[in-house]
Amino acid sequence: MIQKEYWFWLCNLDGIGIKKTQAILEFFETPEQAFMDKGTGLDQIGILSEADRNTIIKSKDVGRIQDNYAKLISKGIYFLTKDEAHYPSKLHNIYNPPYGLYVKGELPKEDRLSIAIVGARNCSDYGKEISRNISSELASAGVQIISGLARGIDGYAHEGALLAGGYTCAVEGCSVDICYPKENFNIYMEMQQKGGIISEYGLNCYPKAGNFPMRNRLISGMSDGILVIEAKEKSGSLITVDMGLEQGKNIYSIPGRINDIFSAGCNNLIKIGAKMVTGPEDILDDYGIIYKNCKTQLKKIDKLLETKEKIVYACLSFFPKHMNEIAGETNLSIMELTEILMNLEMKNYIKQIRKNYYAYIS
Repeated sequence: MIQKEYWFWLCNLDGIGIKKTQAILEFFETPEQAFMDKGTGLDQIGILSEADRNTIIKSKDVGRIQDNYAKLISKGIYFLTKDEAHYPSKLHNIYNPPYGLYVKGELPKEDRLSIAIVGARNCSDYGKEISRNISSELASAGVQIISGLARGIDGYAHEGALLAGGYTCAVEGCSVDICYPKENFNIYMEMQQKGGIISEYGLNCYPKAGNFPMRNRLISGMSDGILVIEAKEKSGSLITVDMGLEQGKNIYSIPGRINDIFSAGCNNLIKIGAKMVTGPEDILDDYGIIYKNCKTQLKKIDKLLETKEKIVYACLSFFPKHMNEIAGETNLSIMELTEILMNLEMKNYIKQIRKNYYAYIS
């Protein structure tokens, strides 16, 4: 067998997790030496039970290992080991980095800023628009967007980055050849061409609840900062934040209404020190990236709008703004502003995200 196949064998032993794999490598030094052992060496590794030793011995079927590795290659999946130079360097600094990664598409580039975007699965329309739009703005500025492909905020973050023609990467809690959830299938397929799908789980590993907290350490680990958009007080997204804090990452949070259960977690993060984000510049400034809010749409439709319509449109963005705020910035009465907003909606330039909140159509 080739060296990569020995690693593939070691990383796919049933019931042998990272700690036991570490113990095996500390004793044998390489997967090949562990494979060649006749059983006497395994007896000296105290962390291994008798059942573990039997599993390892029975797994040493060269033909089956080679067939399974060939299936991996035929599916367009690249198997990357921890000792390879292009293994993501940030993952070397996390707790229990995986010994093997499965990749479809491309890994994030090491020399570019990566921001993780996470949040509620059952997000509001407001959360949907914020996630898609801020991801799009960040991706347009060259930021790599990392998330978990979950329904809700994760999916919209990936979608926003793709709409901007940027790079986005999903870290899955199952095999990379499985799209979970199915509703994100189109995003999943597009990401393989314009981004990447990554997992520490081998073929035929279906989604399990216990896998997702584990994959969160990779989402945070591969990022430079973590942005939370809509999260309940006790949210799975906060697990990613906790791991990010342990890893020394910057934490960002989108504020929400104080009586909104989907904003309780975000608002609490801001209370304890997360940076409040009301636009992409709040993140980009921390990394020395100048944000250029180029309203290219306004230039394209400038000749098609009346003077007051231009004024109203110019004060909007992809981030929802309340009618009262628009009135204050434009010095228009609510009655007049209502008519202008309605006209802009009818012309399909803006939309009402929720009652009295308006934003560009993305």
